Formats: sequence, C-alpha cells, structure tokens
Amino acid sequence: MRRRWLTLAGTGLAALGLLRSFRRVEVVGPSMRPTLEPGDRLVVVSPPLGPCPWPDPGAVVAVRDPRRPSRVLVKRVVAVDRRSGTIEVAGDDPSHSSDSRTFGAVPRSSMVGLAVYRYAPRDRSGPLGVPAEYHRDPDDKP
Repeated sequence: MRRRWLTLAGTGLAALGLLRSFRRVEVVGPSMRPTLEPGDRLVVVSPPLGPCPWPDPGAVVAVRDPRRPSRVLVKRVVAVDRRSGTIEVAGDDPSHSSDSRTFGAVPRSSMVGLAVYRYAPRDRSGPLGVPAEYHRDPDDKP
C-alpha cells in the first residue's frame, strides 16, 4: 500500500513539473512586428527543473527585463555567448524596441523560456519558426 502511494505521489509531482514547463505570454507593444503583433498570445516552454537550454540565434524567447525583473519581454535571440553565459536579444522592429542594444546582453538565467506557438488570435495561430536569415548552411564557415 505504501509503495503504491509513493508511486502515485511521484507521478503527481512529475505531472505537476510538466505542467509548469508551459507558460502563456501576451505580446505587448510593436517591437516584434511584423512577426508578432500586440495582443498575440504565445506558448512559452521551459524545463521544469534547471536552467533553460541555450537558444539558437533566430529563436523567439521570453526573458525577464533586466531593468524590471517582474516584467517579461518577448524578443528574438541575435547572439549567444556561452563563455559569458549571456544572450543578446532584439525586437524585429528596431525603431520600436528596447532590447540588448539598450540594456546589453542578458544572462541565460533570465530566460523564461522558448516561444514555440502562437495560439491567438486564431487566424494567425501556428508554430513560430526561425527566419531564413538565421539558417546557416553547415558547409559555411562561421
């Protein structure tokens, strides 16, 4: 009986951890136009335990604003520096974006998660891809 209870408790904790790995975020402001519009709602995925994995350049991420940590920003990753443990983020519309050009690179630990899907508005819903300019031919030298 005790073993069954421990199994159920472990399963419940694992399910709770999985539920916490998904977060809903709403885009506020025009900084990510034309990719994302104000009011777009996104699913952001993060691991239930430990830091977020390193994002690839071009990915859309949610990060804590280094000036106001209670605020979450949705930005595109433009550079990753594993040595310093930071990522540089920018909005797709530089004239309307406050990003790493303003506040510098952010620590990976400030990353809330990877934006993977727009679920609203319904007519614009779908997976968030990486723009072609971020795809590199494996034969190209960096």
